[in-house]
Amino acid sequence: QVQLVESGGGLVQTGDSLRLSCAASGCNFSSSAMGWFRQAPGKEREVVVAISRSGANIFYADSVKGRFTISRDNAKNTVYLQMISLKPEDTAVYYCAARPGIFNGGSYYIGKNAYNYWGQGTQVTVSS
Repeated sequence: QVQLVESGGGLVQTGDSLRLSCAASGCNFSSSAMGWFRQAPGKEREVVVAISRSGANIFYADSVKGRFTISRDNAKNTVYLQMISLKPEDTAVYYCAARPGIFNGGSYYIGKNAYNYWGQGTQVTVSS
């Protein structure tokens, strides 16, 4: 069974930093494109950042570009999201997602329907 487990969320103040982790098991992590999504109350789930299998190609949402950084460690089956200069509008539940595949190794995916597996989410709350 494929499992994705997020961790690292919490309550912080404006301008603080957090690093989220997503540990994967039960799948070939190195063959999976990965993504981070977030969902705020009353809002649709939206892409934050997406990364290709190799990590060579990355997409960042305009709202987080320059503040968030994604990285992956295939040896540890883990993807990270480093967040700095956090704002109240970053408050949301953050989810990681995986898309296993053989082809399109250089591709990332920004649509939630492209992903096969999801974690349970971790809450990030940024106070003013």
